[in-house]
Amino acid sequence: MAAHKNTATASDATASDATASGAAVPDATGHRALGSDDYALARVPREERLGFWTMLLQWLAQSGSISQFTLGATIGVGMSFGNAFLAFTLGAVILEVVIFAIGLAGMREGLATPLLTRWIGFGRNGSALVSLVISISLVGWFGVQNTIFGNSVSALVGGPSWLWCVVAGLAITVLVVFGFRYMAIFAKIVTPLFFAMVAWSVTDALSKHSISDLVHTPAPGAAIPLSVAATAIAGGFMTGAIVAPEMTRYNKKGAHVFVQSASSMILSEYIVGLTGVLLGHLVGSNQVSQIVLSTSGVFGVLVVLMSTAKINDWNLYGSSLGVVNFFQVVFRKRLRRGAVTIVLGLAGTLLSAVGIMTHFTDFLSVLGVAIPPVGGIIVAEYWVVRRMRGPLDATRETQTLPATSPVWVPMSLVIWAAAFCVGKFYDGGIPALNSLLTAFVLYCVLGRAGWVRTYGTTTLDDEPADGTGQSPTITATAPAGAS
Repeated sequence: MAAHKNTATASDATASDATASGAAVPDATGHRALGSDDYALARVPREERLGFWTMLLQWLAQSGSISQFTLGATIGVGMSFGNAFLAFTLGAVILEVVIFAIGLAGMREGLATPLLTRWIGFGRNGSALVSLVISISLVGWFGVQNTIFGNSVSALVGGPSWLWCVVAGLAITVLVVFGFRYMAIFAKIVTPLFFAMVAWSVTDALSKHSISDLVHTPAPGAAIPLSVAATAIAGGFMTGAIVAPEMTRYNKKGAHVFVQSASSMILSEYIVGLTGVLLGHLVGSNQVSQIVLSTSGVFGVLVVLMSTAKINDWNLYGSSLGVVNFFQVVFRKRLRRGAVTIVLGLAGTLLSAVGIMTHFTDFLSVLGVAIPPVGGIIVAEYWVVRRMRGPLDATRETQTLPATSPVWVPMSLVIWAAAFCVGKFYDGGIPALNSLLTAFVLYCVLGRAGWVRTYGTTTLDDEPADGTGQSPTITATAPAGAS
């Protein structure tokens, strides 16, 4: 494979424009590439950013899920409506702060989380480790969600669950292969249909009862502490918050990031979540999916299943971006994102079809504590310490990447490990938030003290032009922040 650089040339721009639209175009070797590469190893150019309403529907699509009603009902069984409101408020505020701080960095730089970490907090080699953890987590949850998807369809319409797992997994894989723009089109179709159908079903169910009575109904089940409820709300989506740049890099303005993400939080937590609380009070359990589907018929079932697929496509999409960055760093190979998506999608689909993925939920939950510190370090470095982001600042206007990146930032790895231990082994609070805040505070303190230093400098070549297979050029440099 010929050498590549992550800089924008005229030919690169032409190819990028075509691949961004999902077209198959020749790569550097002259072969036709499958699907869209979606700027997996480059900044998203300003002219390729998408409009407010298109991006808003992408955000709102993440709020449309029966599982969020179930979460609300679960909390409603153990909490009064007032306490549930406080829990959802706490969870929404935590998530919005994290999403906006990280998502705004992604929008400004036009970079997804795996690539952003090369210059923000981790260095080239550290970004490979970040990419690996994120990729495993997201493709794992893709498989788990696909299993739930298959089991739900089997229960609703019959047929073996493995067959529905295969159908769903392959359909989502095909969608993600063709990239962000096709995912956006799918969101435009599914999101309005989902919320219209749900509003119809829920309104029909609640209209037969006094809303005031349901609001003031005592919790019908065992009490759930506020901290536990907030943990379920904020912790459950924390990984999604950390990888928000995968979406926000296509935004045009920082204000759009805030309004769209906040709208998603309001819809997800206050409307869907609190409606789930009322349904939980109504039936006295979290088994509310049948209420949502009861007046919807086959059409409603299809819409709900499509909305679930719309959420799961982001798991596969984020995983593909991480794998592309990992292989470029570790093996100096530029893989096509479309090809990576096929491999990951087939693997996740196969494992879900044979029922293996549900056995890995505990492991994936551990990764859910390991990923938030990455967000804490990104926020601390990008917005507070700012010892590494200079090269990104210098190249932002030209929409290219810096010619070099740091090799290692050892202290960041130490902070990451320490923050993970706090999140994993400290019993109080919200584990995901504990690990994120620990990483943020440690990085700010040690970074300001000059203890967070970069070591070595590497070029961005995938492979040497002479084909010798030698490592990218690495030179010894004075550690950043040493003075």
